[in-house]
Amino acid sequence: MIDFKLEIVKLLKVDLPQEEIYSLLSKTADESFGDYTFPCFKLAKSLRKSPVAIAQDLANEFPCDGIVSKVEAKNGYLNFYLDKVSAQADILRNIESAGSTYGESNVGQGKTICIDYSSVNIAKPFHIGHLYTTAIGSSLYKLYKALGYNVVGINHLGDWGTQFGKLIVAYKLWGDDDKIAKGGTHALQEIYVKFHQEAENNPQLEDQARQWFAKIEKGDQEAMRLFELFKGITLEEVKKIYTRLNVQFDSWAGESFYNDKMQPVVDLLKDKNLLKEDNGAQIVDLSDYNMSPCLILKSDGSTLYATRDLAAAVYRKQTYDFDKCLYVVAYQQSLHFKQFFKVLELAGFDWHKDMVHVSYGLVSLEEGAMSTRKGNTVWLDDVLNKSCAKALQIINEKNSSLENKEAVAEAVGSGAVVFSALQNAKIKDVVFSYDKMLNFDGETCPYLQYTHARCNSVLAKAPTLNVPVDYSALDNAESWTLVKLLNSFEETIATSATKYEPCLLSKYLIDTAQAFNKFYFEHRILTDNANKTVALLQVVKSTQKVLKKGLALLGIATPEKM
Repeated sequence: MIDFKLEIVKLLKVDLPQEEIYSLLSKTADESFGDYTFPCFKLAKSLRKSPVAIAQDLANEFPCDGIVSKVEAKNGYLNFYLDKVSAQADILRNIESAGSTYGESNVGQGKTICIDYSSVNIAKPFHIGHLYTTAIGSSLYKLYKALGYNVVGINHLGDWGTQFGKLIVAYKLWGDDDKIAKGGTHALQEIYVKFHQEAENNPQLEDQARQWFAKIEKGDQEAMRLFELFKGITLEEVKKIYTRLNVQFDSWAGESFYNDKMQPVVDLLKDKNLLKEDNGAQIVDLSDYNMSPCLILKSDGSTLYATRDLAAAVYRKQTYDFDKCLYVVAYQQSLHFKQFFKVLELAGFDWHKDMVHVSYGLVSLEEGAMSTRKGNTVWLDDVLNKSCAKALQIINEKNSSLENKEAVAEAVGSGAVVFSALQNAKIKDVVFSYDKMLNFDGETCPYLQYTHARCNSVLAKAPTLNVPVDYSALDNAESWTLVKLLNSFEETIATSATKYEPCLLSKYLIDTAQAFNKFYFEHRILTDNANKTVALLQVVKSTQKVLKKGLALLGIATPEKM
């Protein structure tokens, strides 16, 4: 990115630290008053002049050397007008020289960020509620990579708890090996739902489930065989979905991984005199911090989510020595994370301040809350299949001769699903609707992908031109708006990552695509003037590069043709 603010600061002769000048200099709200403005009111006291006079003096002294074409004093403000042609030339040359690394930086070099996201439950199909943690976490993973961080993506699998005892009971009573082999997690989910239905009238099933889970904890051969069977079926399925969503992980260590790592944490809390008994359970009293107690051990000595999360945090710090550890989890778990982080602080871990709960809104159905126990949910593979089928239908209607149309439909359909989770602020609650999810009109992912393909089409038709570039072809409002957006790509990546908001990148890409399409319709790209055509093609090529990379950072593929 070319920082024109910094270039102006270097030339502005004001008796203030450069950092302060930089902070005072801002973009104008109205371009008729220039591109940047500097208020002179703060200088009035030290210079013993009115802001109006100071602004006029500074305007007279400022060298217009190619970066700035005009400086104007107005009502105590100093307004700077960039040389639009020169600025666009600098931006486009910078994009070209950066090549495939454009937008990236090394601000995170030498630093490690752990990101805990997706965290699917074993023996349960991937439902639409998991899309948001998966898409947000995956995009943050890619954004921080682009900033030079060492990123560790963690899938903290839900692979422990009495639900596995329930599933074994259900499998023993109603399981059909052939049906489960064919139906996978959907077949497992079916017998799990049946267990809860039957247990309402037969409470003994709950006792049997606890007994089977106790066998898992003790390493019973039959219990472990079934546990590993359920886990293998789940991972085989979810990895296929992760491939469709362009999601990756560096660690698959789930809850069961921390079985032998919890006791040292419990012992530490005891040594710190943090544990208190409450009706037989062991808790950390957080009443001084206006929070309910954090349960560490149940009355029977078994562990809870907090125990495992504490052990996992300590393990991750020891293993990765992270500078920051993010948890992409719905906001309904905010109390859990506040308690968990506070216990880390009370236990003396100074890195507790580096733990961040990246919360997002709840996902519900139009008919109410989702519940896998009641069988009331929407499976993600169904959504992906329907979206890709709709994309293929549109391709067959509009461009039936397109090469590799099934692959294009997969990229468009899966991209639409991912983008739907990343186009709005993450904290916003979502009511799932097939109609909204599969709407390809308007500010959507297919629109972005089509704009990228349009760039490719223009570039494919362009002749090879080895002539000097005449950037005067860019002396128009449409290219200026577009190229300024292209210049802010790196800043957008950084802001999206540090604010944990991939939607900022989504919105930026929509703005960029709209600006390009306006430029495309207002100006003929392939002209009779070869020198000017080269300049116009640089705009197209730079736009194509930004759209392709920006969508990749969201986890979305970009077909070459559509």
